[in-house]
Amino acid sequence: MAKANPPTYSVHPAVTHTQAIAGNLVQNTGRSLPAWLALVAKQKLADAKAIRQWLKDQHGLGGSTCMVIADAASAGSDWCSAEAYLRVAPVYVENLFAGPKAGLRPLYEELLGIGLKLGKDVKISPCKTFVPLYRKHVFAQLKPSTRTRLDLGLALGDLKAGGRLIDTGGFAKKDRITHRIAIAAAADIDAETKQWLAKAYALDAA
Repeated sequence: MAKANPPTYSVHPAVTHTQAIAGNLVQNTGRSLPAWLALVAKQKLADAKAIRQWLKDQHGLGGSTCMVIADAASAGSDWCSAEAYLRVAPVYVENLFAGPKAGLRPLYEELLGIGLKLGKDVKISPCKTFVPLYRKHVFAQLKPSTRTRLDLGLALGDLKAGGRLIDTGGFAKKDRITHRIAIAAAADIDAETKQWLAKAYALDAA
């Protein structure tokens, strides 16, 4: 089985979105993030949940804004920086395939390599529990679901499932990932699997 070259990770879109909210705090709330953090610190609140509630009740801030400020107050100086994310992204992958799931790593690397070859616009932004592949949006994800099975999640909309393609219920729940293919051995990464992965990539062109 061919082994993919070490991938280059991209900053997760959630990090970029959070940074944008933080950057617009002065415009939207009248205070910068440091000013909000100083105000929060004076309250000596127990945790992020308490901070969010206080910001909502006392200052009428929206949910996303409350979350950004509360997370920043709880996480310290490395909060939501691109540099911090890119340092931890490889650790997420190592942890996903540590211990009893280590045997799934070659399957992951094979699928990742196939996904990257779909186009130069494919980006990888690992999370703690799975590794998503992005184009304009997430079009696929790789998740070691059990010790013996890697799930290839796919964004295929309302496509009717059949054969090895399993409906995750994601379309009804308005999730991006709507289908999955179970990968337990190298033989499962066949022409059908590659076809569905390419289909998910193509559907994310718009």
